Amino acid sequence: MENAAAAAQLPEAWSQVRAPVIVPLLRLAVAVCLTMSVLLFLERMYMAVVISGVKLLRRRPERRYRCDPLPDDDPELGSSAFPVVLVQIPMFNEREVYQLSIGAVCGLSWPSDRLVVQVLDDSTDPIIKEMVRMECERWAHKGVNITYQIRENRKGYKAGALKEGMKHGYVRECEYVAIFDADFQPDPDFLRRTIPYLVHNSDIALVQARWRFVNADECLMTRMQEMSLDYHFTVEQEVSSSVCAFFGFNGTAGVWRISAVNEAGGWKDRTTVEDMDLAIRASLKGWKFVYLGDVQVKSELPSTFKAFRFQQHRWSCGPANLFRKMLMEIVRNKKVTIWKKIHVIYNFFLVRKIVAHIVTFTFYCLIIPTTIFVPEVRIPKWGCVYIPTIITLLNSVGTPRSFHLLFFWILFENVMSLHRTKATLIGLLEAGRANEWVVTEKLGNALKMKSSSKSSAKKSFMRIWDRLNVTELGVGAFLFSCGWYDLAFGKDHFFIYLFFQAMAFFIVGIGYVGTIVPQS
Repeated sequence: MENAAAAAQLPEAWSQVRAPVIVPLLRLAVAVCLTMSVLLFLERMYMAVVISGVKLLRRRPERRYRCDPLPDDDPELGSSAFPVVLVQIPMFNEREVYQLSIGAVCGLSWPSDRLVVQVLDDSTDPIIKEMVRMECERWAHKGVNITYQIRENRKGYKAGALKEGMKHGYVRECEYVAIFDADFQPDPDFLRRTIPYLVHNSDIALVQARWRFVNADECLMTRMQEMSLDYHFTVEQEVSSSVCAFFGFNGTAGVWRISAVNEAGGWKDRTTVEDMDLAIRASLKGWKFVYLGDVQVKSELPSTFKAFRFQQHRWSCGPANLFRKMLMEIVRNKKVTIWKKIHVIYNFFLVRKIVAHIVTFTFYCLIIPTTIFVPEVRIPKWGCVYIPTIITLLNSVGTPRSFHLLFFWILFENVMSLHRTKATLIGLLEAGRANEWVVTEKLGNALKMKSSSKSSAKKSFMRIWDRLNVTELGVGAFLFSCGWYDLAFGKDHFFIYLFFQAMAFFIVGIGYVGTIVPQS
């Protein structure tokens, strides 16, 4: 009887709270989300205008900076015309790809006496460590100046390994350092196309190349990643390089001036984005960066959802945490202009690294569905239809071949915004997982060999319970219930979007996304 009486009082309690509390709070949330949407829209429009101007005016790097090829036919100078370049390859248990990166770097077209290769191996698997060491010895016997470096611990993770590698005496003879992650394979002419910008322009600290993905067509998830990253390289990096000669170092496929690295304070491990940290500190010292979209380096996209999720956590949490730690340092800096400070704080950090993540999940996966139960709160059509449509179309310019996948890309990005929003808040609040570092798993050619086994595929199917993602299933259930309520009582036809978005969350929730790697 008591339970029945309590249940009967729920509608009355809801009606008493709804008007004075729920409706004003929800209206405030809608206003905040609409404001963030406008900020993101204006940022996308700004970049669209700038990139159009760059293309029309042909403001290519080679027209803005001197980049004459280094002389290699002078018998008097010989190889001394080339600066000494250090190449660092940080790796951690990279069984599947270590040969690819080491082989590509050792094949760089550069005088052998002017090239030093460091393999910085933090592997914990003794078998893999021995394999990498033997590979280094094999190339050393061929005349390549390659060294195999290990540490007693993994303090500082990648930043710690790079910092340790710079301490060796022979590094003092090097003028520049190129960095490649273990799955990156530069073309032989990489140094010949990038180093001239540093040699001929003393104010340039970094030359960043573009990533080219060798496994973009492996599954739908890798196609979605390609679309997002292509926009980053085609538009974001190009615009930032052209407007203020600043952008975030991508952590690999780039060449640094060692004196600039030292002046900026070297590598720091205070966040999980040591690359971005160094880039901002160097920029605040007045150094310029150049992005070369025509120089592309082959790399691998994470093809399992688990690996992709960990990567996105690091990429979202790190910048937010760095913003928290560097905001006042940027504000107080006296070496750069006020406009560059605004660009770094507002454009680079606030809109692209924080607002873009938070508004996507909060607005489209929480606020809009919730307004269905509170019809007094209305969302203008320009905020829930027109702005996101334009933003989506602008994002598609990076990968024209995938334009027909835009609908799937929207749904997938909304699902991933759950993890990005969570990671961003963890970084801003510097919560428990703020410094969590999980190395992105690379599969190399292993996937092809494993997928040929039918028995392994059967084992993979039997382990479906191990692939369940409870949070995604919960959000999917919420959106699905909102969709049914809107179908029954709503007038805005949000149920069409809600059902599709709920389905996307369910698919990810049961682990049916990305490449399923059978475990033997």
